[in-house]
Amino acid sequence: MVQDLAINNKIKELENRVWNNQEITKRFEKLAASGIIRKNLDKKALMAEKDIILDRVQLRAEENNYYAKNCAQGTAIALLEEFGVGSLEIIKALSPFPGIGGTGEICGAITGSLIAFGLLFGSENIADYEAKGRTIGIAQQFIGRFREKFGHIRCADIQEKVIFGRDMAPGSSEENMAAFAEARGFEKCGLAPGFGARMAAGLIIDNL
Repeated sequence: MVQDLAINNKIKELENRVWNNQEITKRFEKLAASGIIRKNLDKKALMAEKDIILDRVQLRAEENNYYAKNCAQGTAIALLEEFGVGSLEIIKALSPFPGIGGTGEICGAITGSLIAFGLLFGSENIADYEAKGRTIGIAQQFIGRFREKFGHIRCADIQEKVIFGRDMAPGSSEENMAAFAEARGFEKCGLAPGFGARMAAGLIIDNL
């Protein structure tokens, strides 16, 4: 298991948190009705409130994961709403991305963040190789920081070596999903979306 005080404290806090289900549900109902609201981003303003934004994005990603029971969607929603990009169609497309189809591969906190990078730094011109290169460079920085924080980037490894002490493999069977829920997996697994979205938001602000 990872011996990181901040991570271990966060896991305990998530496990024991009293979630404001009514407020979270209302927020998602509003999202469903209104979609993602576009924003005109001002780097100077974002830098002035960077710490506030990072705290907000981390909390939202944790709550989103708890509500949606999907780390890729939870991470992406936090980032797309904060920076005013994307659509609910993109969120729908992320449905099978936790652990890459529930296989225990790349963590959904990574894939959800990469979607945000693509929307913010990519180009609709598929021949814009400069934009592609820049976006990939930001993605590589993010994955490096994520790996440094958690020691791993695979869902199964994060479950086994960081959160639970074993690979819960919730997507492999109904029995495993029940065991995952009993171990407060949907609460504890807000860890990676929270820290991941926070790291991603910091990179987004720095690179705008």
